[in-house]
Amino acid sequence: MRLVWVLLWTAPLVAAPVELSLKRAVQLAVAPEGNTRVQLSAEALKQAESRSAEARGALLPDVEGTFTDESLTRNLAAMGIQITTPIPGFKIPMFVGPFTTMDARVAATQSVFDFSTIRRFQASKAGVSAAKADVGGSAEQVAAQVARAYLAAVRADADVESSKANLTLSEAVLKQAENQKAAGTGTGIEITRARVQMANDRQRLLVAENARRSAVLQLLRAIGLRLDTELVLTDKLQYVPVDAVTMEQAKAQALKERPDLEAQQEREATARLSASATKLERLPSVAAFGDYGSSGSGFDSSLPTRTIGISVRVPLFDGGRRDARRAESASQYRAEKVKTNDLKEQIELDVRLALDELHSAEEQVKVSREGLDLAENELAQARRRYEAGVAIGVEVTDAQSRLERARDNQTAALYNYNVGRIDLAQAMGAVRKSVE
Repeated sequence: MRLVWVLLWTAPLVAAPVELSLKRAVQLAVAPEGNTRVQLSAEALKQAESRSAEARGALLPDVEGTFTDESLTRNLAAMGIQITTPIPGFKIPMFVGPFTTMDARVAATQSVFDFSTIRRFQASKAGVSAAKADVGGSAEQVAAQVARAYLAAVRADADVESSKANLTLSEAVLKQAENQKAAGTGTGIEITRARVQMANDRQRLLVAENARRSAVLQLLRAIGLRLDTELVLTDKLQYVPVDAVTMEQAKAQALKERPDLEAQQEREATARLSASATKLERLPSVAAFGDYGSSGSGFDSSLPTRTIGISVRVPLFDGGRRDARRAESASQYRAEKVKTNDLKEQIELDVRLALDELHSAEEQVKVSREGLDLAENELAQARRRYEAGVAIGVEVTDAQSRLERARDNQTAALYNYNVGRIDLAQAMGAVRKSVE
């Protein structure tokens, strides 16, 4: 008895399966600690904010304090100092020291007029806005990726269920063939044919179960969960009608909601402001400076001193480096404009393809449903005819094969329809909203 308690106490705890819906899967993936892409986009935002703070620092005062305490010796002759005296034979020594000097001082500089620095700060703020939009874009892409992975796992579950139903049906058909053979109305070839069909269904079940394990692992990887987590998917493949939307409405919403377009427009603004900053480098810049402190041979003998002034910097010639930077920044701005226009055209293409895909998948669902009903009726009639002795087993086997194909068609149609919903939502920039 004591050994039993020890074994129970030391046995590893088995984690309970995690029930996971599509909504919860997306929430876990887009959480700050979820998918790797979301984490990287968050770090990119922090980097952009740091660059903006650095650019802002160029517009703020620069204050620093210094303290020096030195013991010096000097050769006055080396400094070009020659001292003569009217007294014959008397020379003033050229080597002086050691002597001590002390200086404690606070110095400050402040940019007063520098349009180029102001433009760079504005460009950095646009970069922060682009990084924020990229965070939303990454979340949308991750949500779409996880939604597709979830649907693939759900489809794998449906394939396993269909394979089990087909295997159960094959066992029932085999039993019927054996009964017919025992009653003298059946043949051995019909039993063999039923066994072959059952073996095929067992093989398909093994393949379906392996595909389900693979799909679950892909889903766990997309979410960012441990790969040894056991999942129970609570959502199933089903037909949920979507609100009717025209091409113009979908395109307008996509141009308004797509975070990748917002990010690209912010990058275009960043390039425009950076190009403007390079042009403004030709203008003069004004800065104020000053310092205040105490200097002397020691603290007791030190006196306060100060410096106040204004400096004006006028660019004249730098060997063409400024012109080269201006040409480069102008080219970068033009490139970003081309990317923005190309993305708008791509968005329209995405919307059109998604709408066509969804409409086609909706029709497939209707046709597959009709085909499944017909296949079930055909098999029921074939089994009744076979049992009555007016049909042979081939008729039942053929009807059974068509029913299995009809089940596969319905699963594929439902999967394509739900994927089409995700594709349309992604094209319109509303994946996270659509799964809530």
